[in-house]
Amino acid sequence: MKVWALVLVAAFVIIGISAVDKNKFKTCSQSGFCKRLRPFKPEKSQYSLNLDSILVHGNVLSAEVVTIDAADEKRTVLWKYAFKLSALADGTFRVELDEADPLYPRYRTQLALDGEPKADGLKLISKDDGKVILVNTQGHKVIITSEPLKLEFLDQNGEVAVVLNENSQLLVEPLRARREKVEDEDGDGANQLDDEEGTWSETFQSHHDSKPRGNEAVSLDVVFPDADHVYGIPEHTDGLALKTTTSGDPYRLYNLDVFEYILDSRMAIYGSVPVMYAHGPKRTVGVFWHNSAETWIDVVNYGEGNVVSSLVNLVTGGQKKRVDARFLSESGIVDMFVLMGSTPGDAFRQYTALTGTTPLPPKFSLGYHQCRWNYMDEADVRSVDENFDVHDIPMDSIWLDIEYTNKKMYFTWDVVKFPHPAEMVANLTAKGRKMVVIVDPHIKREPGYFLHEDATELGYYVKDRDGKDYEGWCWPGSSSYPDFFNPVVSRYYSDRYRFENFPGTSKDVHLWNDMNEPSVFNGPEVTMPKDCRHYKPPQDGLEGLAAYWEHRHVHNEYGLWNLRATNTGLLDRADGVYRPFLLTRAVFAGTQRYSAVWTGDNTAEWSFLAASVPMCLSLAIAGNSFCGSDVGGFFKYPEAELMTRWYQAAAFQPFFRAHSHIETKRREPWLYPAATTALIRDANRKRYALLDFWYTLFYEHTVDGLPVMRPLFQHYPDEPATYPIDDQYLLGDALLVKPVTTAGASSVEVYLPGDGPWYDVDTYVPHKGPRITQPVTISKIPVYQRGGTIVPRRERVRRSSALMADDPFTLVVALDANNSARGSLYIDDGETYEYKNNKYIYAKIEFGPDEMTYTLASEGAQYPTGAWLERVVVAGIRAAPRSARLQQDGRQTALQMTLHKGNDVLVLRKPAASMARPWTITFAY
Repeated sequence: MKVWALVLVAAFVIIGISAVDKNKFKTCSQSGFCKRLRPFKPEKSQYSLNLDSILVHGNVLSAEVVTIDAADEKRTVLWKYAFKLSALADGTFRVELDEADPLYPRYRTQLALDGEPKADGLKLISKDDGKVILVNTQGHKVIITSEPLKLEFLDQNGEVAVVLNENSQLLVEPLRARREKVEDEDGDGANQLDDEEGTWSETFQSHHDSKPRGNEAVSLDVVFPDADHVYGIPEHTDGLALKTTTSGDPYRLYNLDVFEYILDSRMAIYGSVPVMYAHGPKRTVGVFWHNSAETWIDVVNYGEGNVVSSLVNLVTGGQKKRVDARFLSESGIVDMFVLMGSTPGDAFRQYTALTGTTPLPPKFSLGYHQCRWNYMDEADVRSVDENFDVHDIPMDSIWLDIEYTNKKMYFTWDVVKFPHPAEMVANLTAKGRKMVVIVDPHIKREPGYFLHEDATELGYYVKDRDGKDYEGWCWPGSSSYPDFFNPVVSRYYSDRYRFENFPGTSKDVHLWNDMNEPSVFNGPEVTMPKDCRHYKPPQDGLEGLAAYWEHRHVHNEYGLWNLRATNTGLLDRADGVYRPFLLTRAVFAGTQRYSAVWTGDNTAEWSFLAASVPMCLSLAIAGNSFCGSDVGGFFKYPEAELMTRWYQAAAFQPFFRAHSHIETKRREPWLYPAATTALIRDANRKRYALLDFWYTLFYEHTVDGLPVMRPLFQHYPDEPATYPIDDQYLLGDALLVKPVTTAGASSVEVYLPGDGPWYDVDTYVPHKGPRITQPVTISKIPVYQRGGTIVPRRERVRRSSALMADDPFTLVVALDANNSARGSLYIDDGETYEYKNNKYIYAKIEFGPDEMTYTLASEGAQYPTGAWLERVVVAGIRAAPRSARLQQDGRQTALQMTLHKGNDVLVLRKPAASMARPWTITFAY
């Protein structure tokens, strides 16, 4: 068996450097519930609301919903359901539909929400003529048609913004007991179980799914009137704006380990975040499908010019702006949140209000990360670390992949290759650097391995269909998987991260949870069988099928439970003093509360560099702001131009890490020709000059819930040209980035939204759009600062971010048409939670013709930073002042000024103002 395991693992290494085998993964026609229910398009919905059952209490309307046998004149009730409509804070509604008396409890996703959503007021206005009208405190009305059941959500202008069950595709398959067949005429059918095709079992390739609860799918259609495009539902590779799916499979959400995934595809990959936004000139709205089972989503955009839209327009007599979507999940209940917007920022914020924001990360994690599968020993780590210094390239952390462990047993070290881990880490921390190590959820089934012995003895593993410890195959060979749904298991797992349980680690060793979809090399679709069993809290009277959850119910949530256990362990090991950094590959709603994400096993090709932008934009608007891709590509080897362009692009993406496959040629920056090394150095230095800008954006994200990396339409919702753009993006509202993603480029086309001006960050030359052709060289990608903004920089770049803590600031002021600009700056210690005790600075910076002010915006908050103001650069100055004076702490100082007339830039030199206290610079003309 061990020999077979080694062959299997070796095969996966080889597969990793060839194209993905699509036959390993299901299409809709191979997924039983998708094949069965995708054609479900009745003329009239069977679901009706019982008006006599309505009860409005607080923020909730509850009622009975029934299905009616349409062919029966007596209108026989087939099934009863419990319906709830809740009004939630900030223009959000929640719609829930569950069986009134299910045979077994149906699974409700547990961990996606960041606590119980806050309630809003809900008022019943009328209940007449088969319609119920309600309104929340913000003026959003809901019209419920009782028969057939339909819900219309109206915006504050009284126009319909979202419709549920317009297309009659609402469905909750009732759970039912498996019956014995009735004996047929020949007596051959006696005592045989009902085995209707696909109801009680399914087979995919050689894998058999027992389906002991039978069919239990749920479905709901959504209509977005007046929408031009829909976005979201990551993780996919086909662009930011979602496409009509009538000519192929729907989008699939099912966390899977897909080696060398393909582009322009709706296939499932590592992440599943079931939130969708619809945008048009009138409004932005969204829906969040709160379900952790396998999910397929159809989209029909009637403005795309496809066959379906053409037929609809022919019938309606004109172009119809509308997008329809349909969510279809294998199990669970109907549980949908409706986000009423009405701007893109409003809708994005409403989603993060439900599922949480990315907590303020440790500052080092916004720097550059150097990773490879694998740095093979301590000497290798030391050499890589020293070469970053030799070549003057800033770097904040070195990562270790699975080979650092003792035979792939996590929470251990290879005593030959890494005999002195604490000293190795100390050598890094002496330079302000950190280490990140990998811990995957698969546990090696090795006799004598403490983690396996404990999990076996205490029953901590996920169980197979027969209730025995599930055994699959992953990197260690034979492996089992902790059942994180059991709080005792999660607590045990969290404790493995304590310093005394993981010798060699310290507060400066951070974590990477990979393979947590979960990946099972010999499992169906390279993951865990759906009929595996997970822990369910014991309840009186519940036994048999009701006493546990199946993996099919929780699949997309498994990685999130893994992350929560790891995050808890990292917090507890240091008594909650230090902020942890954690990276994940599996993604679900709520992942952002615990972890950064990356786009997985990409390839060293130009198309994958280009794809990194829409993939991270899609994740960002779905709450996951801390996103990046493997710089240079995980598979294959990037030649010099591609590697240069990738560093230049990634330096302006939130998570900045180089990573590569074990079989690829080494590609540390100094292994390229000297000219390329210099270009990579320049890209990294640009990142470090802007670290405080990044840090401020992430702090503001914790406050307002808005993405750090933003699509153009977020800030320019009235410009239709921005709606499909996904090859350029905004950082906050200040910087616009257009990476160069094609070989041999000498120029790129850039869309500059709004009235401008937009200033080239390298030359301060202003540009106005909407479209320009920007010349580029190998040393430049187009980056612009919006007129009206102020961006903080530190020009004294050192070997790591920690060493720059007290270095001086340059403030770059880009003036708008009114000669004004605004910005902000956040400062704290960069690593602890002391900011929650008011030990931080959040400053507002304003520039006007007469003065520039630096004001502490958070009352009672202070931090004794040693940083000071070295320079102010004002771009777009029209009339230079005659003099400038700094005022701080009651003292005034005359400032040196230089005007560069060639590009209208004014430079104020060495004001030497402390950034710990307010100051003002006044101008005289």
